[in-house]
Amino acid sequence: MLKRTVTTRLYKKVLNRAFNFTKLSKGNHLLNGSRLYTTASNINKVKRSKKYTWLLTWVIMGAAGYELNNFVNDRRIVKRNFEPESSTLPLDRLTPPRYETDPEKLKLHIEDLKKIMDNDSNNYTEMHNELVNHADSYFNTHHPQDIELDKPTIVLFPRNTQDVSKILKYCHTHNLPVIPYSGGTSLEGHYVTTRPPSTIMVDFSRYMANIIKFSPADLDVTVQPGLPWEDLNDFLEEKGYMLGVDPGPGAQMGGCIANSCSGTNAYRFGTMKENIINITLVLPDGTIVKTKRRPRKSSAGYNLNGLFVGSEGTLGVVTEATVKCHVKPKCETVAVVTFPTIQDAANCSSKLTQNGIQLNAMELLDENIMKLINLSKSTYKQHWDETPTMFFKIGGQNETIVRELIHMMKRIAKENKSIKFEFSNGEEEKLEMWEARKVAVWTVLDTGKAINEDAKLWTTDVAVPLSNFAKVVEETKADLKESKLLNIIVGHAGDGNFHAAIVYNNEEEFKKCKKVVDDMITRALDHDGTCTGEHGVALGKRKYLLEELDEDTVDLMRRIKLAIDPNRILNPDKIFKIDPNDTAE
Repeated sequence: MLKRTVTTRLYKKVLNRAFNFTKLSKGNHLLNGSRLYTTASNINKVKRSKKYTWLLTWVIMGAAGYELNNFVNDRRIVKRNFEPESSTLPLDRLTPPRYETDPEKLKLHIEDLKKIMDNDSNNYTEMHNELVNHADSYFNTHHPQDIELDKPTIVLFPRNTQDVSKILKYCHTHNLPVIPYSGGTSLEGHYVTTRPPSTIMVDFSRYMANIIKFSPADLDVTVQPGLPWEDLNDFLEEKGYMLGVDPGPGAQMGGCIANSCSGTNAYRFGTMKENIINITLVLPDGTIVKTKRRPRKSSAGYNLNGLFVGSEGTLGVVTEATVKCHVKPKCETVAVVTFPTIQDAANCSSKLTQNGIQLNAMELLDENIMKLINLSKSTYKQHWDETPTMFFKIGGQNETIVRELIHMMKRIAKENKSIKFEFSNGEEEKLEMWEARKVAVWTVLDTGKAINEDAKLWTTDVAVPLSNFAKVVEETKADLKESKLLNIIVGHAGDGNFHAAIVYNNEEEFKKCKKVVDDMITRALDHDGTCTGEHGVALGKRKYLLEELDEDTVDLMRRIKLAIDPNRILNPDKIFKIDPNDTAE
């Protein structure tokens, strides 16, 4: 509407000047409304201007036609991108996103971004090795096709929320894709560059890695996104508190929020979604918002925490977050219980839950990993039983409570065919016994590399209802055995989430691995589960999201994405497709 109005005004202005009509007695001009006023005194002026009339008319008609065409096309784009009459947004109603790709313009944009970072080389990097390091990792299941091409153009190190706001505002204005980055430990291609050569990466690990405020009376702590979760947990443990989540080593708080991480503690303390109190984040256009204040509960407005936690950097960039702290148990021990089969171990974990026995963690390791731990001697304790094994953390306010829990657990484990039940005495033995769970993935990787130093690892996860846990695990193990690939399964038995870590050495083994993973995910979905319990979707599991939900649900997500990020600059192509020309899975 604005463009049409401007064009009409321009059309009138040019005609009035061209014909040079004077004001008439009524005070009207040539194109005042829809009437043309003439008098005898104007005739000579009209004749003198007549020879220019046709030329000007053709020029004006051409300009008007060009503007009208642009107007119609813009309306089509707006309609296809946003479809205001529709609550969802199917992919085929979108036009391809428009990112800046002109080399000369990109050079100017990079210089402008450097100015935002005060032209200080400590605040950005264009070094080749740094760009490559920010493009992929060994553990990704989805790698760039060509890392020399599919890497960011520049990595920026913001110092505060205002820096992030300026960066995103600029990139939004100039259609430059942006990928947020913190620890770089994600597994499904979360920070892989899909839109070279114009992708800008924003890394929080250099300057925004601080604890801003610790409030023990409120049991919360406010942090920045580049803070490693282990550093935060060490800080809290010194004061008698702990985080509710414990993801893989190296993860930082920004990524923990973006992926809604969990870990072994999630059975008791919940995932990151349940542990977030509020978030300060920057939207794609540079707007700074805070999702809520600091109460433990609120029914005011939409649950924006739930929207942004787990959105994988596609909706906003986290710059601060207030997370819950939990009081460490005064007493805690680790119990290790072996079983003849996965089914028996799963039955035991289900019975413990059904009997209301509240444990701090409940982890399953299959016989393969127990055997590899013995072979590699990767733990201080050796000679583990090579059968399915459950690891439990049992905590309480005093030893009497812990002893009572152990007594009830022994009874239930025995009812479910346990072979051996042992528990730690003292802090050192507790750490030694739990060590087997923490080194599981590293053990299978080290074993694979000892055989072939070029071995690759594929690690993936699914989650199913507890009643289907044992069946899905057993059927997946049968597939893995048939593949003859080196593999292990570890699971968070308390919430039905399990991981497979599979080693492959060549293209043929990669295809076998891919087939096993595909069947594992399909099986989980067939049993009312999810394609990922905690790793996230990113690029690696986009097609499974459509199978898990349905097109209308994903279309609703796409509608939300484009409502917040109309230029599609934030971590493009992750979770679901945003480009109708995207032919990847």
